[in-house]
Amino acid sequence: MNKSADYRLLGLVLALGSVVATASAAEATPKHVKLLAIGNSFSGNTTRYLPQIVAAAGDKLTFRTIAIGGCPLEKHWKNADAFQHGATNKDARAWATLTAEEWDFITIQQYSMHSFKLETYQPFAKQLHAYLKQQRPKSEVLVHETWAYREDDPLFKDGFTQQDMYWKLRNAYETTAAELGCRVLPVGDAFENARRDSAWGGIFPDPKFDRKSAKAPALPNQTHSLHSGYKWAGQSLKYDGHHANTAGEYLGGAVWYEFMFGHSVVGNSFVPPGMNKDDVAMLQRIAHQTVSEGLKPKK
Repeated sequence: MNKSADYRLLGLVLALGSVVATASAAEATPKHVKLLAIGNSFSGNTTRYLPQIVAAAGDKLTFRTIAIGGCPLEKHWKNADAFQHGATNKDARAWATLTAEEWDFITIQQYSMHSFKLETYQPFAKQLHAYLKQQRPKSEVLVHETWAYREDDPLFKDGFTQQDMYWKLRNAYETTAAELGCRVLPVGDAFENARRDSAWGGIFPDPKFDRKSAKAPALPNQTHSLHSGYKWAGQSLKYDGHHANTAGEYLGGAVWYEFMFGHSVVGNSFVPPGMNKDDVAMLQRIAHQTVSEGLKPKK
């Protein structure tokens, strides 16, 4: 190889090193994100541990919510519209939060029982999005994709399955986001990726557990559930296959962190109460694969 070729090769190596160094510096630079989440208990679930994940990474979060339990897009839009027309009730007044900050991100989502029904999204998502962009044109509106219920949830009967719910809600969120020109915050995809992951997995319902004959404190095997599942309240056995448990809340928070901060969650030192480091590491990997590597479940 002649000297000219040597110099070209050296220049290429130095340039590549500069790119890597710049990317590493960007990854290491602390970031401040201002976030407004518009939703319900599911947005509360998925952001429960977000502040702790952010703090452990050395980043900063300004975070507010406009949330009502079980609230669909229709109700949020009606409250926002009422606020614009001078309503003073609590749910309308909450919309003053929209102009309290110059938000980097504003999230919207559908009520989980409507999440798999595309016809429930419009015209309310479009109306809400238009209002958000009118009031905060510099903010990026994200469509928060919620998750399917656990496989043993009573909703799944008469031929309607957990997979039906997942594919229908994914289509509804992606269709709505495309109509609005928004990106999808893929929490539902992360839950499904975890369900299919060979290391995470989980079998529900537990074939060895008989709910009808169970007595406190006996519970089924719920290892690696992302949903609340079964628990005892005195002598009453309660079940919640809708909401996220600690693991599901952590996974959701990890997805939000990677998506909004652009920093990898892998290696983040925060471990939620009751979880172990190995499980946290698996969920970090799944969140990273979902967000940064674009892993999407396939039929």
